Amino acid sequence: MESLKNKPVDSPNSDLSEQIKAATKDSHIRAENTQLMLNYQKGRITQTQYKLLLCSLYEIYQALEEELDRNCDHPAVQPIYFPQELARLESLEQDLEHFFGPQWRKKISVPAATHRYTQRLREIGKNSPNLLVAHTYTRYLGDLSGGQVLGKITQKSLGLSGNKGVAFFLFPGVTSPNKFKQLYRGRMNSIDLTEQERRDVLDEATRAFEFNIEVFDDLQKMLSITEENSRNDVTSNTFASSPVLQFALGVGVALATVGMGVYAF
Repeated sequence: MESLKNKPVDSPNSDLSEQIKAATKDSHIRAENTQLMLNYQKGRITQTQYKLLLCSLYEIYQALEEELDRNCDHPAVQPIYFPQELARLESLEQDLEHFFGPQWRKKISVPAATHRYTQRLREIGKNSPNLLVAHTYTRYLGDLSGGQVLGKITQKSLGLSGNKGVAFFLFPGVTSPNKFKQLYRGRMNSIDLTEQERRDVLDEATRAFEFNIEVFDDLQKMLSITEENSRNDVTSNTFASSPVLQFALGVGVALATVGMGVYAF
């Protein structure tokens, strides 16, 4: 991640929201083009993928919202503290219970990148609460901007009815997402920051996107391992019970090895 520490910000009077948008442009594009998000946008999401994503989102929002609650009176947090309108934790709990049942807390599984993300949120909540501004902006405004579209994709892909399993994407406290985003940006732009503090927030916003990219990549790796194990289990059981398939599979593996060899070497 390239730091802005030695780079001039546009102007001490520039809108912070516009500066964050400019500073994170490249990272934003990279996050949207991770394999997991590309599959999501194309409607190629399975229930296993979605459940794993919900688990990570729960851990991230639990850390973020607990730190926001703890620092709600901080001068950099108070202007953008909207728990009634934006809080996602309760919605995520509803979604997790829908898919995992009442004992969902015992079934949470997240990759190492998610733990690194939450540790960072805890760290800045304790030592540098003004940096929470970067994470609230990238997370909540992103949810408001793309939530409705992704919610519909999820419903269609998984065959969900009503709001069951997709509460995360719904903001009942926000009647107009566009107007609320304008309000939020205005509040954020009113936060009084020194030039160095502003640089730090811009750096942290880029870092927030990098955390998200790492989470998406780790989730994709988890999914690949899960899918491979599932395929191996099916193949092993079928292979052991059918001599005909044992022969056919042997021929198929041989042909596949030859075909791959043409491109691998």
